[in-house]
Amino acid sequence: MIKNSARRWLAGLGVAGAFVAASATPAFAEEPEITLGWYFSDTTVAAGTPGKVEAGVISASASTVLHEFTVRYDYTDLVGTVDVTAFEDTFDECSSPSKGLLVCTSMWEEIVEEWGLGGLFPVQITPTKTAKDGDSGTLKTTVSAAGIDAVSTESTVRVGEGVDLAAGPQSSFSLNPGKSYTAPLKVSNVGDSVAKGAVAVFFNDYGMNAAKRFSNCTYVGDILRACHFDGDLAGHSSFSTSLPYVLGSDTFAPGLVYGEILWLTPAEFEDFAGYVKRQGMNFGEPGTDGELSLTEAGGDKVSTQGFQADTQPDNNWSSVEVKVTGKNSTDLEALGDKVGGKAGDTVKATVGVRNNGPATLDRNRAASSVTYLTLGVPKGTTAVEVPQTCMPENGDEWGEPGEPGAAHYRCFFGSFLKAGDTATLDFTLRIDKVIANATGTVKINVPCACDGGFYADLKPANDTTKLLVNATADGDGGQGGGDDGDGPTLPITGSSTGLIAGVGALLLVAGVGGYVLARRRKTRFVA
Repeated sequence: MIKNSARRWLAGLGVAGAFVAASATPAFAEEPEITLGWYFSDTTVAAGTPGKVEAGVISASASTVLHEFTVRYDYTDLVGTVDVTAFEDTFDECSSPSKGLLVCTSMWEEIVEEWGLGGLFPVQITPTKTAKDGDSGTLKTTVSAAGIDAVSTESTVRVGEGVDLAAGPQSSFSLNPGKSYTAPLKVSNVGDSVAKGAVAVFFNDYGMNAAKRFSNCTYVGDILRACHFDGDLAGHSSFSTSLPYVLGSDTFAPGLVYGEILWLTPAEFEDFAGYVKRQGMNFGEPGTDGELSLTEAGGDKVSTQGFQADTQPDNNWSSVEVKVTGKNSTDLEALGDKVGGKAGDTVKATVGVRNNGPATLDRNRAASSVTYLTLGVPKGTTAVEVPQTCMPENGDEWGEPGEPGAAHYRCFFGSFLKAGDTATLDFTLRIDKVIANATGTVKINVPCACDGGFYADLKPANDTTKLLVNATADGDGGQGGGDDGDGPTLPITGSSTGLIAGVGALLLVAGVGGYVLARRRKTRFVA
């Protein structure tokens, strides 16, 4: 039977993999005092429109279940400028005890992890009829839960002129790894007002490498992140340019890689950039290959930034799809270890996986592990510290993430493993009895009834290795420990979440200017 905590672990697998590598921090140390983190983005809304739906991001110092989770929206500084109302408050969890105040308390337990959760108590921020371009004020939000100290943050809400940017159509390509292609970049101003500048934000899969680095665009390594266009875009006009790419030679084939493009006003980009910076990330550095220019459909080149917001954000997205042809797989190799000591000693044993290439594995779209690993603990030893990305399995019984003392463990990794890189897991073993050549079996690419995993290995023979304790000079094995079989498949159910590493992962958690909202599900898990 799968316990509630195991369900939480499995449900959060993909998001965790996008933000963190496999952690060696034991989950079964003494329970720490929980502290909350909270962020609510600055927001720009267009005058004369319904505004935007926004939600904060809640995180915790350790995985926890919150009771009586409450969000307090204090917009007294914005009364007369915007209204803040509950969005889809179907359970009557929100009330307004006084003007300029909205308080929402959950009737459910809310599961919060270190990497953050968005979409709890989203609100509609709507400019009033008297609000005008340039109005602004402070929105103070406070979160609290039973037995945990409250935390607050202040955000700026601005009212700007409404414009309507619309992205161009999807483009598609089909090519082998290592080949070049040129993708169109198009935006239209379908409204009446002149758009004073625009920013294109890119959420590209690994392998979509920029062939040129323009001075008004920013890059993280080979990955294009954003392009800024400082010029007026007249109403009812279209503008375009093109971007050269090279499909990485280590792209897995056959397969698909995607890129999304989101058009924002400069003010909206400032809002999103503030959140990205808050999370310790950035949009990279500008290029040195000259300026990328937009050209109007009629032939006139777009020649300063204003205080504007989009009135119709649903049409701001476009995409690029590349069908990767040919064959380009990879060899994943299981990594074992040799440790030794006397009875009573504790030793660190490191197991894991190495990607020998030639292809890089990217599972960020599926939000899933690049492979699944099982470990049988050598006889005569006890696992006293276990990574949080591992949990005991014994037939149909599942333990807690990071639970010590089991004979057999199932583990997951992150969603990305570059060719040539390794991913490891550290177990602390206590030697209870010295047994020469005590052996635990390490297996990767273990079957999983879930997204992710890897089953097209170029060299399956090295998918299994050993963890040896007190190996003798001529011993290559000995008494096995734990379960050397594959074990049951990992029962993860539910649909995948589209996820992009880095800034794209932040987009998933936070939402951008009301464009993405991770809606909570009123779900209760029952063992």
